[in-house]
Amino acid sequence: MTTFSVVATPIGNLEDITLRALSVLREADLVLCEDTRMTKRLLDRHDIKVKTKSYHMHSELSRVDEIIGMLRTSIGGESTDRSTEKLINNIVLVSDAGTPSISDPGSELVGQIRRDLAKEIEEGSVKIEAIPGPSALTAALSIAGVPCAEFTFLGFLPHKKGRQTLFKEIADSERTMVFYESPHRIMKTLGTLREQVVNNQPKQITVCREMTKIFEELVSGTAEEVEKYFISHADKVRGEFVVIVSLK
Repeated sequence: MTTFSVVATPIGNLEDITLRALSVLREADLVLCEDTRMTKRLLDRHDIKVKTKSYHMHSELSRVDEIIGMLRTSIGGESTDRSTEKLINNIVLVSDAGTPSISDPGSELVGQIRRDLAKEIEEGSVKIEAIPGPSALTAALSIAGVPCAEFTFLGFLPHKKGRQTLFKEIADSERTMVFYESPHRIMKTLGTLREQVVNNQPKQITVCREMTKIFEELVSGTAEEVEKYFISHADKVRGEFVVIVSLK
């Protein structure tokens, strides 16, 4: 059987990886990485020697075709590594941090594999498996202390088209809304939340940054309070942000 494993990796602390993930990485014939340099840090930390290849949002369609070609060749029992004549049976997909396919191009690759190799998957000659683990989304919700039996995840908000419509949806929703934001846009986002969140439906804004890292921090309050905090602590406008908007 040819196996394509989608492996979750640490979002900060390199110790946050499951035993199963380490085992799968050690047994991999090839690891597809968002950034090979970032993945090398993780592999070196756990003394794993494995071949890597880049796959990221700027990868051309030819890279997807190449990966699917590797899977097809493996199914046929032919070598897909001409340098070593080694049969590539186990391909692993990782992102720089967290669970692949969540706000990264991994979903496109997995979707294409499922479409192109549907027959092989049904017959059992190809298996796509999830190796679960860290996710900034669930990590942030776990410590926010907000209602999350139901929530909507928006990923990264669009820069222009549809952005204002989404903010109106966030302001009006009674369901907890969660999205990712970059350090370059967080202040603008907090300003927009302050303007959009309506007074007759009080909302709590929770901002989690640098999850699992040394400077992990959670700030919560009204949109105005959170915005003022980061204005007065400009040195903390860095790292990756998870923003949670919930009813008080």
